[in-house]
Amino acid sequence: MNKRKIYSSRVWLDQKLQPATLGFSDGKITSIDDQHLPESEDFGDAVIMPGVLDVHVHVNEPGRTLWEGFDTATQAAAAGGTTTIIDMPLNASPVTTSAAAFQQKLDATAGKMHVHVGFYAGLVPGNAHELPALIEMGVVGVKCFLTHSGIDEFPNVTEADLEEAMPIIARYGIPLLAHCELYDQEEDCGFDTHPTSYQHYLASRPKKWENDAIALMIRMSRKHNCPVHIVHVASAEALSMIEAAKAEGLPITAETCTQYIYFSAEEIPDGNCVYKCAPPIREKNNNEQLKSALKTGVLNFLATDHSPAPAEIKEMNSGNLKKAWGGIAGIQFLLNASWTAVKDTMTLEEFIPLLTSEPARFLSNQNKGNLAVGADADIVIWQPEQAQTIQEEDILFRHKISPYIGQKLYGMVQETIVLGSTVYKNQTIEHKNQGKWLLKK
Repeated sequence: MNKRKIYSSRVWLDQKLQPATLGFSDGKITSIDDQHLPESEDFGDAVIMPGVLDVHVHVNEPGRTLWEGFDTATQAAAAGGTTTIIDMPLNASPVTTSAAAFQQKLDATAGKMHVHVGFYAGLVPGNAHELPALIEMGVVGVKCFLTHSGIDEFPNVTEADLEEAMPIIARYGIPLLAHCELYDQEEDCGFDTHPTSYQHYLASRPKKWENDAIALMIRMSRKHNCPVHIVHVASAEALSMIEAAKAEGLPITAETCTQYIYFSAEEIPDGNCVYKCAPPIREKNNNEQLKSALKTGVLNFLATDHSPAPAEIKEMNSGNLKKAWGGIAGIQFLLNASWTAVKDTMTLEEFIPLLTSEPARFLSNQNKGNLAVGADADIVIWQPEQAQTIQEEDILFRHKISPYIGQKLYGMVQETIVLGSTVYKNQTIEHKNQGKWLLKK
């Protein structure tokens, strides 16, 4: 079943690119040879590496499939070389804050998992007692917001809620993921009277909100010895705090997202809501520091925070940033847009772990993120030197609304293999339903 041998002069093994022939069958890698075996398929100098892991995705199913769904989201992931996604607990309806709601989400994936899917539980005020059941069902982490999530049924937590929940989460040793923005009142910056101005939107969510929230989560991690993961770091001012917390030995990890290193505030036009996300995309100088922090390990890895919405909710006609849904649709572009953003400052050897072994380590999953005998045959074959300008018709997620449309992105995905089966090849979905649940038992 699906027995193959593939060769390239650039296979990612032992943290470097080298010539090798990879054999796999029955969903597992069965052999690795350091020479070109005559019976293998020759991929020339294409990079053969573990499938990408995107550990921050909003699929919105069940309940908001008008926004997205597992069928379209996982096809788009495969088209981008991603073989595993982890779905966030909000934007679905019901939100994943109870065992019953989680079961509904699992049921909703039937016949729609073209790559592997794992799940986070949600922490909201008053549901700490639900966490043990959710964790025992196999969620890989717990997500909370420190500010309004945009979804009323997923309210933000307070320090008191964290005091109650963190000892429970710490006992199980899984991470608490935090959306870090904290404020007492909205910034008085004139955004109300300039609702289409990106600079006014940026001023309305200052770095201080992020910095204060990250400081709180570090303090709480120290107090409860609870693993804390800071999602979508956008403020470079917070990097020194994260670095110090890690040096202290606290169980802190942090990610940033493709949009925070690819785009910069100076280039974002007014009245175009495709760029709106929270925290906002910040200035070029700030974002160069985020890139450096990926190189030094202060930031552990990259994710997309794919958070799509229909055109009317995204205010595509009005350009009203004040009213628009905040979220970037980018699940298909984690590999190529991230590589395009860093290729002049980072080698492939520095870059590849940020999408493979590092997110797999975060998930404590030995079977993902590396090519080794016995590991899952989740593989992407791609050409880092080849570029394409993204067109609307290339997009496989539900709404063709994304800031990456029109961008020239380096890194053409030739083939995406999930458990030894080709899901995506030459811009076509070949085999569906190859993904499995990624449940942590």
